[in-house]
Amino acid sequence: MAKALGTTDAEEHLPNLSELTPHLTGNVGLLFTNRDPSEILSFFSTYAETDYARAGAVATRTFTIPAGTVRSRGGEVPEEDDVPMPHSLEVTVRKWGMPTRLVKGRVVLEEEYTVCEEGQTLNSHQTALLKMFGVAMAEFRVKIKA
Repeated sequence: MAKALGTTDAEEHLPNLSELTPHLTGNVGLLFTNRDPSEILSFFSTYAETDYARAGAVATRTFTIPAGTVRSRGGEVPEEDDVPMPHSLEVTVRKWGMPTRLVKGRVVLEEEYTVCEEGQTLNSHQTALLKMFGVAMAEFRVKIKA
């Protein structure tokens, strides 16, 4: 991106584009608009979306899956509004640390299983389980750099 915009005054495509080059590191993007900068800054200062946590994030709450038949939402919704987890996922959730077993084609937990506790730094297995059960613990925000 930096090369396309120009890294020096002599190489830049339009005036002052080379001043963006130092900001083009990491996960960044460019937004081009005809709108007033104050309008854009105001919009992004309040914009937030709930997202699934990634490894290294801190858990915002404790998430525990109740004992018995494991349901697709992990006890987050009433049983009558949920469905049992497909038996084909049992190997996967066991690989991620849940002590499950198959009983008559159903994924079962002998005792409740705590995926994470509030304030704990999450690892990749925990974040995969949280995503599988539809538990979003992160917040996506856009940080304006320039």
